[in-house]
Amino acid sequence: MARRPLVIVGAGGHGRETLDVVRAIDAVAPTWDFLGFAADTADATLLHRLGATHLGSPGEAAARHPDAAFVIGIGDGGARRRLADQLAAEAPGWEAVVLVHPAATVGADVRLGPGVVLAAGARVTTNVTLGDHTQCNVGAVVSHDCTVGAAVTFSPGVLVNGTNTIGDLAFFGTGAVVTPGHTIGAGAVIGAGAVVVTDVPPGVTAKGVPARW
Repeated sequence: MARRPLVIVGAGGHGRETLDVVRAIDAVAPTWDFLGFAADTADATLLHRLGATHLGSPGEAAARHPDAAFVIGIGDGGARRRLADQLAAEAPGWEAVVLVHPAATVGADVRLGPGVVLAAGARVTTNVTLGDHTQCNVGAVVSHDCTVGAAVTFSPGVLVNGTNTIGDLAFFGTGAVVTPGHTIGAGAVIGAGAVVVTDVPPGVTAKGVPARW
């Protein structure tokens, strides 16, 4: 089976970590023909060390490779959403794809939207929905019966317990914990190490144990 051409949009640290996911997938089952990184700027030295190519801006990359699959390797959910909207207009032939590291686990009855990335050690259990371009970083866990919106970011080591509802563009810092049965509003920021024990309104920054805003 032929490998599918793939572009990673974003060439910073998060984008380069995304390449690790791609290469881990290919080591198990050859799937992707990685073409390079699409970004307005890139560190040529770092890309050279990875044996990777800078394809120019997303628009330039789309013009050169109009039928490629893509994933957005950027840590900021707002930037991911803006780029997804931009690419829908500028690169209609591109398709956002799901990347699941072989060392991640996905249980039964799970729905992963286009552009979702699960890094090594991520755990998604059962009856979970992850919206478009949501990303679970290394060791992040989303437990049973959770509904997660689009462009949400789970930093390394986040633990979301069961029956939580999370709005679009929410951000969870490293090691944050959400106890069961809460609603996290759209655009909320949960600070690193915070423990959420109640609902969190949209757009606020919640920090501490228990988390307050």
